[in-house]
Amino acid sequence: MRGIFSVTVENRSGVLSKIAGLFARRGFNIEQLTVGETDDPTVSSITIVSEGDDRTMEQIEKQLNKQIDVIKVRHLNALHSIEREGVIIKVNYTRSNRLDIMEICSVIGARIVYMGTQSLVIEYFGEPEMVQSLLLNLRPMGIQEVARTGELALQKEQK
Repeated sequence: MRGIFSVTVENRSGVLSKIAGLFARRGFNIEQLTVGETDDPTVSSITIVSEGDDRTMEQIEKQLNKQIDVIKVRHLNALHSIEREGVIIKVNYTRSNRLDIMEICSVIGARIVYMGTQSLVIEYFGEPEMVQSLLLNLRPMGIQEVARTGELALQKEQK
């Protein structure tokens, strides 16, 4: 089971280290981690993606809630949240595959942001599944480098 946690924390030095240490001490793996300041400079938002069974997800949520610097923890449900991820990909290109790359980008909604003599840099921001699809489709072209943001997630409004 995949768990996504949206954690609001005090924006102070050492908070991220404490959260990561909590996961390490308990033997929980962090699959993805995204951190950024919110609209309030004293508060940061951390999105953590982890794998485990129901009991593990419950333990992660309980342990996060015990942290002093944690303001709020939300265990997000995929049906009730919006998830996005950003990626920048440097891919080899030749005359023979350039149109294929452009077509893949067009279908998925990615943009070519740089064109060198032998490589292109492509950016995409969207659903994590589409990031995977883009990477899978570009792999035969020869991916040189990939930089991913990790998932960002927000809960939809409650009814």
